[in-house]
Amino acid sequence: MQDIPLGAQGHYSMLVGPQHLANQFKDAILPPVFATPMMILAMENAALNAIREFLDPGESAVGTKVDVAHLAATPIGHWVRAEAEVTAVDGRRIAFRVAAWDETEKIGAGTHERVVVDLPRLAERLDKKHLRSPSLGA
Repeated sequence: MQDIPLGAQGHYSMLVGPQHLANQFKDAILPPVFATPMMILAMENAALNAIREFLDPGESAVGTKVDVAHLAATPIGHWVRAEAEVTAVDGRRIAFRVAAWDETEKIGAGTHERVVVDLPRLAERLDKKHLRSPSLGA
C-alpha cells in the first residue's frame, strides 16, 4: 500500500431505479424511496474510489464501520452523488467523511472506515473458514 494522503477524495453516482427503493429492496410496507443501504453502498464506493489509486496490485479495502444519517428521501429517477474524503490513516485502517446528495438536497452524511487487505491472504483465510464451517441446519 502506498501512502494515502489526508484529503484524498472519491466520488460515485447512481441513478435511482426500482431495485434501489426501500419498498422493493427491503419490505413492501416501506415507501417507494431510495433505501438507506443503497445510500451506504454509494458512500462506500466513493470511499473506495478515494483510495483506489494508492492500492498496490493484489490489495483491496473492505468496509469495517459505517456511521451515517439518512437525512432526506429521494424518489425513483433521481441521480444520487456520493463523496468521500480521507480524514485519517492508521496503518491499514482508513477513515473517511462521507456525504450524499440527490438532485435537490443533501440526503446523507457521516463517517466510514475501511481496512486495506491483501487479497491472496484473505482468500486463504476464507478457504480455511469454508473447510471448518458446519453445514446449516445440522
